[in-house]
Amino acid sequence: MSTQTSGAASLIGKFNITLNKREKIAVFGAAAVIAVFILIQAVIAPVFEKRNALEKRLISRQAVYADILKMQEEYRSMQHHATISSSRFESRPSNFTLFSFLDRLAGETGVKANISYMRPSSAIAGDSGLKLSRVELRLQDVAVRDLAAYLHGIETSDNMVVVRRLSINKSGPQNSLLTAIIQAETIEAS
Repeated sequence: MSTQTSGAASLIGKFNITLNKREKIAVFGAAAVIAVFILIQAVIAPVFEKRNALEKRLISRQAVYADILKMQEEYRSMQHHATISSSRFESRPSNFTLFSFLDRLAGETGVKANISYMRPSSAIAGDSGLKLSRVELRLQDVAVRDLAAYLHGIETSDNMVVVRRLSINKSGPQNSLLTAIIQAETIEAS
């Protein structure tokens, strides 16, 4: 037993180490490095992580804000166009019909003699309850400049008439003339 006791005493004696000044500085330096590391991991790193997360959120919010501004501008543009369309619709004569408009314009542009047929039709446009008036007409052997003038008259009128479909083929002697099938439409009061 005495050998065990002396071995334990020598082991305990080894832990009671006295350090000289240089060793104490090294131990305190190591402790300071460990303390700084723990401080960085526990306090500073989470702050930077939070900052990065906030920057990413800010960037995404800025993108959302830019989208909102873009949609707001589109909405204002649509409102403006709706106001213009409404005023054009209200300023149109009360007895306006698409058929008579296209017939009168054909006379003004000199293509009335080239009309093979005019087929009017109408339908209620979706849930809006608006009457969609449509006329399909065929112009046979018409000159390019006359067809261009007729189409220009349709598209630039204040009567809100649009060309929905247009089919053009060469015709006439030496294919110098055109045959056109035009489908024009507008909204009319029901």
